[in-house]
Amino acid sequence: MGRFVVLLGAPGAGKGTQAKLLAQALGIPHVSSGDLFRDNLGRKTELGLLAKQYMDRGALVPDDVTIRMVAERLGRPDCAGGAILDGFPRTLEQADALDDLLEERGQRVAIVPLIQVRDEAVIRRLAARRTCRKCGAGYNLGSDPPRVEGVCDACGGELYQRDDDTPETVHNRLYTYYKETAPLIGYYFAKKLLVEIDGERAIEDVQADLRAAVEAAGK
Repeated sequence: MGRFVVLLGAPGAGKGTQAKLLAQALGIPHVSSGDLFRDNLGRKTELGLLAKQYMDRGALVPDDVTIRMVAERLGRPDCAGGAILDGFPRTLEQADALDDLLEERGQRVAIVPLIQVRDEAVIRRLAARRTCRKCGAGYNLGSDPPRVEGVCDACGGELYQRDDDTPETVHNRLYTYYKETAPLIGYYFAKKLLVEIDGERAIEDVQADLRAAVEAAGK
């Protein structure tokens, strides 16, 4: 049975960074909902084009479209041994769908680490985040700055602050998180799968706790 890990945490909690490191350590894929959307949009798949219709109108992509994308990705051979899920599920409906999907394949969610970071720390982290216009590489002016200010280490492109990283937008993102995603905490707590991880420490310390929790869940 594969090890499927659902990583929870507010925007800016470090889920993406920790998910990539954990996936490398365990030798299983990092499945990010954001990456799935970009991949399907880029390849102009049926699901990508369907999602684009909603996104172009400024509407939320329906759960069933997102679930179908995730189902297709988890059905690939490299996910037979499990996956680190980052950004999915976001709602209780998606969590139920994930349970059903895995159950059909004789699998299940093994553990749900919740990376805990205070709101003020989230706002501070995201305000310091910069993205390369050319290659999309990400930096943090506090914890992971570029070698040259404003310039991408990888390609020399210009670094900028995304609109959704401004303090005003971050407040809105946190509101959405508490309204839609936070109920998942109760959902997985009831299933005795939730493990809280202190996310306000060095990246390697957070990663060590995550690995220990996942290894313990696999025993």
